[in-house]
Amino acid sequence: MTKFDYFIVLADMRTGSNFLESNLNALDGVSCFGEAFNPAFVGYPSNQLPFEISLQDRENDPQCLIDAIRATEGLAGFRFFHDHDPRVLDICLDDPRCAKIILTRNTLDSYVSLKIARATGQWKLTNATHARKHRIKFDAEEFSNHLRATQHYQLMIQRRLQTTGQAGFFIGYDDLHDIDVLNGLATFLGTPARLTNLDKKLKKQNPEPVSDKVSNLAQMQDALRNLDHFDLARTPNLEPRKGPAIPSFIAAAKSGLIYMPLRSGPDEVVSDWLAALDQAAPLTGFSQNSLRQWQRDHAPFRRFTVLRHPVARAHAAFCDRILSNGPGSFPQLRASLCKIHKLPIPPEVTSPADYDDAAHAEAFFVFLHFLRNNLSGQTGIRVDAAWASQLSLLQGMAQFALPDAVLREENLAHDLPALAIQSGMTNIPPVQVKRHRYADKLDKIYDPTIEAAARDAYARDYESFGFGAWR
Repeated sequence: MTKFDYFIVLADMRTGSNFLESNLNALDGVSCFGEAFNPAFVGYPSNQLPFEISLQDRENDPQCLIDAIRATEGLAGFRFFHDHDPRVLDICLDDPRCAKIILTRNTLDSYVSLKIARATGQWKLTNATHARKHRIKFDAEEFSNHLRATQHYQLMIQRRLQTTGQAGFFIGYDDLHDIDVLNGLATFLGTPARLTNLDKKLKKQNPEPVSDKVSNLAQMQDALRNLDHFDLARTPNLEPRKGPAIPSFIAAAKSGLIYMPLRSGPDEVVSDWLAALDQAAPLTGFSQNSLRQWQRDHAPFRRFTVLRHPVARAHAAFCDRILSNGPGSFPQLRASLCKIHKLPIPPEVTSPADYDDAAHAEAFFVFLHFLRNNLSGQTGIRVDAAWASQLSLLQGMAQFALPDAVLREENLAHDLPALAIQSGMTNIPPVQVKRHRYADKLDKIYDPTIEAAARDAYARDYESFGFGAWR
């Protein structure tokens, strides 16, 4: 049974509170009633709450609406911003039976997002194709006031909780797409309900780096020169987190080498080399327990993975998973991409050989644009490991263990034998380098437009691993 009678989400505009509310409402027995104490409306601008309480009633006595929310079946609450009725803040912060959820976001991001929303009139997005783009003009004085108000609000909440001996649940904007964190919030609230999937009706509106959303970047950087906590050049991490994918690991049958694949990489090349190394088929299909046993039996062992250039990897994923109709392909996903994202693939096409280079280039370019939206959380389609960023896959592996070596596909002929030598092995076979079966088609269609689209989709991989142009 929950120890709380109701909850308050202490947030502010453009911090992701709408997305948090939609996922709270997805929990069985939990209700969130919007901005219940917004000065201009009760709950929502165009929808009445299930209470017969008018704006005037609430103004006369805010406690009456709190009591109505508290009396709702299950556990109910509301979102509260710094400019809402201050009387409510006093009531809730002093009440230990009110659960405090503190939602925060990088202040510069929220400021830029707020200016874009005001300029475009778009406050929510349910379809990425309807996104309205705008480059704002940074105003140093305006931002300074925004920063000061945000810091004052957050410090006040922190002190009130400290002085009353209460604990709140702190959640950041970047954690909103982590289902484990949201289920941790459910645990904090004391409800037995759990999310199995995130509510993805709402899409991120402006997933680009801050530098791409400001028209006077140089002036902004100059104004913020003495501030070091905004990390202006970072690429936003909006991609859902991945697990370690242990069943996909490929271990040598006898030698102490285990390959941790990044999907759509050179798996066949590495697997064949491991087989030649031991003259036996490699092992796969591990669980955590069986993998730990293999490690005990093969110590000292070496774990390694292999990076593939994002252009080549995206093309492999496109051909193997979307274009193909063979094993491992995603026919339903292909149909969805063609219908919703206008992927120009005729039904009879099942390989790049089935249509001309220009048509293949166009289809691959549209797929790269889809990947950009998909990895930014702007589509309702899952981020499959076949095209998830290599950085996110490596971070998932780290939940079990990091690889000892991160190799590059173009250097495998040298690096795999060198790794075996470092592990004390002799009689090492050469690496039989093979290109992806449709790599020649990529050679024909690759151009600066393809490279730019891949860089846009995989900005974090380019930044983290120093990839240059593919050719």
